Amino acid sequence: MQITAAMVKELRERTGSGMMECKKALTAAGGDIDQAIEDMRKSGLAKADKKAGRTAAEGLVIIEISDDKKEAAIVEVNCETDFVSGGDDFKGFVSAIAKRILSDSPADVAALVALPLADDGDSIEETRQAMVAKIGENIQVRRFARASTDAAFGSYMHGTRIGVLVEMENGNDELVKDVAMHIAASSPVCVDEDQVPAELLEKEKEIFIAQAKESGKPDDIIEKMISGRMRKYLAEITLVGQPFVKDPDQSVGKLLSAAGATARSFFRYEVGEGIEKKQENFADEVMAQIEAS
Repeated sequence: MQITAAMVKELRERTGSGMMECKKALTAAGGDIDQAIEDMRKSGLAKADKKAGRTAAEGLVIIEISDDKKEAAIVEVNCETDFVSGGDDFKGFVSAIAKRILSDSPADVAALVALPLADDGDSIEETRQAMVAKIGENIQVRRFARASTDAAFGSYMHGTRIGVLVEMENGNDELVKDVAMHIAASSPVCVDEDQVPAELLEKEKEIFIAQAKESGKPDDIIEKMISGRMRKYLAEITLVGQPFVKDPDQSVGKLLSAAGATARSFFRYEVGEGIEKKQENFADEVMAQIEAS
């Protein structure tokens, strides 16, 4: 069967794939457009599987908050390059995921990607696979958080790479944004001393004890040294103990207290945080591509 330009155009419009790929798929399917689409989706799945092992350390963080500020979601989705993360297709994909998290409250990433991206449409996972096939990069839904409150949520985005979601009681919009901005800049571990993980405290205390004993000072002095260092450490890692970035003469705790507000919790997501990026030599990468072709 002759493959016409009109058939290729229709397949391109329906799949978003390149002209040569569409022509090849139509030829293999004997001109049957629906069969070509099915074959291309299967091929896309194979491509997605092949790309799944490649490092995806770029991407976007997006926050979604309900109109009444009682429900909120934050999500990180990764790709391989900032070129892709800046594209409208990728931004729309991540934004739709954030809205789905807010509306459906999935239990984990596996449950999330099984949900439809839009009502009566393909699942998030099916859409992801199609995007991998079309764009040619590994794309992964990495993590998300979904929370509810009887207080209020606010947020701050530092570009598209750092997103902070804050739960605050008795705070106004300006205060919530200021505190979220501080969290983006200073990256505290938690709100206050009560929220510091016990194992983290124990680990730091062991280090301080070992350092203090090296000084050769008496036990009572060592005890005071450890106590002082622990107080300093807690001030450094807790939100309320840190100097406020916009006014270092006061702590965030004092800022909140003066406003009669309380920060209950926060989520801080930074794109690629904790992902080890593979360092490539550009010339070697180009040569490898030439050899592969």
